[in-house]
Amino acid sequence: MLAVEGRRVVVRQQSEQHREESFTPLMDFPWKWVLTISLVAICHAAADPPSHMNHFIQVVKWIETEIPGLPPIGLVKELRKSAQLDSPFIKRYLGALDDRKAVLNSTVSEYLSTAIHHKVTESGVEKGVVLTSDGTTVALAPLLLGIEAGLQSVSKGRVRGLYPLALSKTLAVSFLHHSRSSSTTHRLGPDGCWDSVTSPKMFTLSGVPSLATDAQVNGGMDGVILGMEVSNPSRRAIKLSTLLNQYYNYRLRAKGLDSAPRLISARRRQNFVRFSRPGYLKRQVKGTLAVYEKLNRDKGKQKKTSEATLERIIEGGIKAFDHRYTECPAIIPRCQWGAEPYRGTPTLLSLPLSFLYIHHTSTPGQPCLTFEECSRDMRSMQRFHQEDRGWDDIGYSFVAGSDGYIYEGRGWHWRGAHTKGHNSKGYGVSFIGDYMETLPSENTMNLVRHKLAMCAVSGGRLVSDYIVHGHRQVVATSCPGDAFYKNVQTWEHYREVQS
Repeated sequence: MLAVEGRRVVVRQQSEQHREESFTPLMDFPWKWVLTISLVAICHAAADPPSHMNHFIQVVKWIETEIPGLPPIGLVKELRKSAQLDSPFIKRYLGALDDRKAVLNSTVSEYLSTAIHHKVTESGVEKGVVLTSDGTTVALAPLLLGIEAGLQSVSKGRVRGLYPLALSKTLAVSFLHHSRSSSTTHRLGPDGCWDSVTSPKMFTLSGVPSLATDAQVNGGMDGVILGMEVSNPSRRAIKLSTLLNQYYNYRLRAKGLDSAPRLISARRRQNFVRFSRPGYLKRQVKGTLAVYEKLNRDKGKQKKTSEATLERIIEGGIKAFDHRYTECPAIIPRCQWGAEPYRGTPTLLSLPLSFLYIHHTSTPGQPCLTFEECSRDMRSMQRFHQEDRGWDDIGYSFVAGSDGYIYEGRGWHWRGAHTKGHNSKGYGVSFIGDYMETLPSENTMNLVRHKLAMCAVSGGRLVSDYIVHGHRQVVATSCPGDAFYKNVQTWEHYREVQS
């Protein structure tokens, strides 16, 4: 039986036999008792919990503390049981969940079910997602399914069901739905906005949802990355809370990502590309779609799609995926950094543009290394541009932080106020910091020089033979700083101004 004493939870076991069997692997565990959560510690939060990864990690850590012998594979199976993730597709790879009494009581299970179970409401609110410390949003279900597949694998790097469970089923179903639906305009996305980044409760999508939102894809990529990590026998004993905390909460040092470890969320896209060699994701999606269609045909729900049609659907979908998630950098939208509204009516750009103008902010003078710092700098610059200079908005099209992310200023479509006399001809991209004597981190420069520029070209926003200019080349200024400008002069698309 169980008793709750203030802030402690006391577990009284029924017999010596139960005590001896308490922490054998979950698949062999005859659970006879239920864990009760302290009302003070977690139940209050469960009534109106913040949708933040750190809160979820705290709950996981609490469970690990209360059941110290529960192995990671046992814990993720309990999380899956709470969220009722036991479809025929999931069971094909992970097996059926046992029907023994759950380890966690109804209060904890209710919190976990709400936190993990993914859905999008008719009003465009996405549930089963959490805000992470780096400012991105992640769906928990594909993340946890990928980790479980990795923990269940029999050999390092060969994980049965990893891609289907974490990502490729989501992509396959979305691609198929897009091909059959006239109301869905996109195969992928969108992103969205939290009601608050300090106490996030509601995440509202920024457009018509596909069946593979950005949060689902983020969670899926993380599931693949972490699932592959824990498939290594030397990493299988790591606590789930430790794994998640190390991945989502690593604090960057002065050199930003240049000196950061490999396995952190800010490296999500580059790590995923490293795992998904050319053509591999396409084969995974194709194989997953075949399995999904067969399971649905067996239920009489779906007719077989022809090979030629499947090839066309998947080819188009993978092309869209590669552009959105591997060619393009992750861009933190205006709503996430707390932008004030544009004052007046924006002037639309006529695309594609021909120039990329490089700036440094000078003030703020130090690189920002966290989502919190970069967001604060963005708000400060917007306030200065709007209040002191009387502009309609922050002047830059985009801003590069040293946290591994690009921040949306006026974006792809609105004319900026960054390079006087040239604002209609190109995008203005600024690097947070003063670079008269030092350089931005190598990762930050590559994020703009290669990723943002490639994204703009492949998306039809910059011409393929675009020209890079430093701000000082066309306006009397020291921007983008002496040291940085010398580096910009080595960029492939840099050109001297033609008189």
